[in-house]
Amino acid sequence: MPNFGRLCSKGSALGETLSLDDRLLHPEINRKRVDWHTAIDAVAQRFGETIARHGPNSVALYVSGQLLTEDYYAANKFAKGFLGTANIDSNSRLCMASAVAAHKRAFGEDLVPNVYADLELADLVVLVGSNTAWCHPVIYQRILAARAARPNMRLVVVDPRRTATCEGADLHLALRPGSDVALFSGLLARLATSPSEAVAVAVQQTPDVATVAGLCDLAAADIAKFYDWFAQTRAVVTVFSQGVNQSSAGTDKVNAIINVHVATGRIGIAGSGPFSITGQPNAMGGREVGALANTLAAHLEWSRPGDTALLRQFWQAPNLAQKAGRTAVDLFRAVGRGEIRCVWIMATNPCVSLPEAEAVRTALRSCETVVVSDVTRTDTTDLAHIVLPALAWGEKSGTVTNSERMMSRQRAFLPAPGEAKPDWWAVAQVAGRMGFGAAFNWSGPAKIFREHAALSGYGNNGRRVFDISALASATDAEYAAMRPTRWPCPAMGTPTTRLMVGGIGAQLVPTPLRPPAQAASGAYPLLLNTGRIRDQWHTMTRTGKTPRLHAHLPEPFLSIHPDDAIEVSDGALVMVTSATGQAVLRARHDRGQRPGEIYAPMHWTDRFCAAGRINPVVNAATDPVSFQPELKHTPVRMSAWPAKWYGFLLTRMPLGAELAGWCAMFPAGAAWRHELADQDAAEQAFVRLKAVCPTAGAWIVLQDGAAGVHRAALVQNGQLQAVLFIGPTSDLPQREWLISLFAQQVLTLADRRAVLAGRPLSGDLPEPPVCVCFGVGLRALRSAVEAGCASVEAIGVATKAGTNCGSCQPEIRALLALQLV
Repeated sequence: MPNFGRLCSKGSALGETLSLDDRLLHPEINRKRVDWHTAIDAVAQRFGETIARHGPNSVALYVSGQLLTEDYYAANKFAKGFLGTANIDSNSRLCMASAVAAHKRAFGEDLVPNVYADLELADLVVLVGSNTAWCHPVIYQRILAARAARPNMRLVVVDPRRTATCEGADLHLALRPGSDVALFSGLLARLATSPSEAVAVAVQQTPDVATVAGLCDLAAADIAKFYDWFAQTRAVVTVFSQGVNQSSAGTDKVNAIINVHVATGRIGIAGSGPFSITGQPNAMGGREVGALANTLAAHLEWSRPGDTALLRQFWQAPNLAQKAGRTAVDLFRAVGRGEIRCVWIMATNPCVSLPEAEAVRTALRSCETVVVSDVTRTDTTDLAHIVLPALAWGEKSGTVTNSERMMSRQRAFLPAPGEAKPDWWAVAQVAGRMGFGAAFNWSGPAKIFREHAALSGYGNNGRRVFDISALASATDAEYAAMRPTRWPCPAMGTPTTRLMVGGIGAQLVPTPLRPPAQAASGAYPLLLNTGRIRDQWHTMTRTGKTPRLHAHLPEPFLSIHPDDAIEVSDGALVMVTSATGQAVLRARHDRGQRPGEIYAPMHWTDRFCAAGRINPVVNAATDPVSFQPELKHTPVRMSAWPAKWYGFLLTRMPLGAELAGWCAMFPAGAAWRHELADQDAAEQAFVRLKAVCPTAGAWIVLQDGAAGVHRAALVQNGQLQAVLFIGPTSDLPQREWLISLFAQQVLTLADRRAVLAGRPLSGDLPEPPVCVCFGVGLRALRSAVEAGCASVEAIGVATKAGTNCGSCQPEIRALLALQLV
């Protein structure tokens, strides 16, 4: 496996997310607990009646890369094969659809030609639109380790933002957002020697470096250096991710990258190729079973003669859908228009993750039937008529496939809590109630996997590269013991490590320059980019439960170049507004941003910070080929949010994220932290917020109304119960020491005296960690440098910081450089 046993900060904290306090443990209808029989009957009845009245295209499923392959297969077979609708799409539409579409255009099939080992064999690694250091930290550390072993190896980062990944790069190309095609078109024009339409287009639109420099807003010298390095290096891997895919021209961007590799033979050989790395644990597994609305199982195609007949025969499904269905953005728009009247959502939270997210909420509120299968309550389950409790990651058994086509077993190590059930089981039960039981008569995931494997070889005869038919005869015991296996592994033939060797059989695809769907304008002069942060995952349904994953970047924020932040001080609140919505976030001055461009993370939800949800702001323009939304390029305007006071409230229990006009809530050790701001009078807010705290105990109070300072601490039996600080600006004491007091059984006299000062009478303040894995903060890192540590490795030996997942190493490297200077 590519991680060799190492875990990122999120993975190493998974053990802290296993509590059942927020789990969905029983089926519900209209918020009332019911048994599974009643819930299954209700789902089957709603789907059946809706189809009878309005036809099969009035129903839909929306699934997720969090599902195991067996769950995915069951859902896809149910929708396309037996409901007769292709209205089943996946949240992978938001991350990998452009790569899928580009692979099919270039290779004739959704194939990833590379393996992770190629990153260590390459002499040049190009990371495009990927903050690998944070989003794939263990892989990034493999790259840096390879470069340390081979100093001639080079690393280039192509990204409008200066991210943590850039700290280890030999060259950073901070190109204009949306200009990726121009960069790689220019490279193709320089390197390609054989005539083709794609090359002719590249030569016509990007004839020289000066033209590319103008289109990309880059220094010509930097482009020339990149082109020279690529031309002089045979072993080149170009890694691309969401910064490429999440675009209204995402498919062309991917094909522009693939073109360069195909035209020069830098593909399918050791250390070379275009490498799409996925963002979810089973995005690839979903692609194998056809869980996107415009794909079929086992890489079959509606457009290829004979494929639908073959699938209809294998499934014995005369009602097989005849054409592609609605993709994610269009699917929920159809729900809003009343065209889709019944939708089943599995293991995803579209009310937060989809663009124009408020429109998604409005659509689901108006929908006749919303069924949600999940492990915990989310913004989406809040709108469900029927809720089905699903198994979580530690309770499920099945398979997943990673970015290098490696299938691996996921084995349950925890019992199913309450009445939670596998997703495939719920699908099979509903199918049985609707009269399709014979086709879903599975005794367990092993039987589903064997069917999936058999379909991959059915009528294949080498026509489709995806073929795992060698596993179709695996016994239950062999399935249980299955070791990681890379596809293809056909029953008749030889397993293959790398695909598309030398580009043989691949097509060059013309990629004409096309600007983003929406441009900055007078009303919306800034460009918003969205993405992830280091220690959170998707909509925080798991990572939001653990305090240490909130320690690094605890609040939703907006990264702004100082030149664009003249009216917004660092740490103040700022409102971002687009044509579709608005959000309020904490301003962070960041010279790594290009002027005129801002960045916000996408993780926050109603449960943690309702006002900080960024996706209501994001436009829903989509790529015309992949239908993937443009999550990286939304025209917006920005203004200071006129808070009259800022504050924080620390309590032993969460009090909700609606305590003030702006509130961010999250766990912090022994306390819950509520960051607050509002536009009412500070004194009134002080009284109101004290009143929502536990009433038992005595308040210690400090108030200076003229200065707008209000502070209080609630003590009961010598133990701290709550701390409330309010001030006129965001410049408030650090919270870490105050949080540490909640762990004391009885406050010391010194701490009791100092609590309203927000710092101890003597000694150092604790500080937030830079290294979350080992809880190492700035002070310890600075001390290590002062003690003589002159490298990241030496600091790791002294403090352990950066020695697990390594995602903090870029920050340590930057700190080291600053300290040594």
